[in-house]
Amino acid sequence: MVTETRSARETFAFAKKLAEQAKAGDVFTLTGDLGVGKTVFTQGFAKGLGIGEPVNSPTFTIVQVYEGGRLAFYHFDVYRIGDIEEMEEIGYEDYFYGDGVSVVEWADLIEEILPPHYTAVKIEKDLSQGFDYRKITVEEK
Repeated sequence: MVTETRSARETFAFAKKLAEQAKAGDVFTLTGDLGVGKTVFTQGFAKGLGIGEPVNSPTFTIVQVYEGGRLAFYHFDVYRIGDIEEMEEIGYEDYFYGDGVSVVEWADLIEEILPPHYTAVKIEKDLSQGFDYRKITVEEK
């Protein structure tokens, strides 16, 4: 599925709708260049799960856990990960195969440990379409 958005609000709303369909154990990978809107997407996704607290990128902690929605939300940012062993140290399998939903930013850096089935979300800019334009590709893997 390919969706085009033309504002941060539209990107947020698209992610919210996607999350409303998510179920326990789902893993969503999120890729795209710096500044493409991964955090806005993640905030919308959290809202779609019913998470009321502010959601920010967990760049220095690797994973942030949010509870209180219809499902627990595990937000990973693996941009600064040095080695896959760091993922093992935090017990990533408990999150990926647990009772919540995981969103993994920069997932291309940990492809070798992703579950056999996940939903890949790629966000791209195209400045010829305008500064706020985003092409969002969602693909089941």
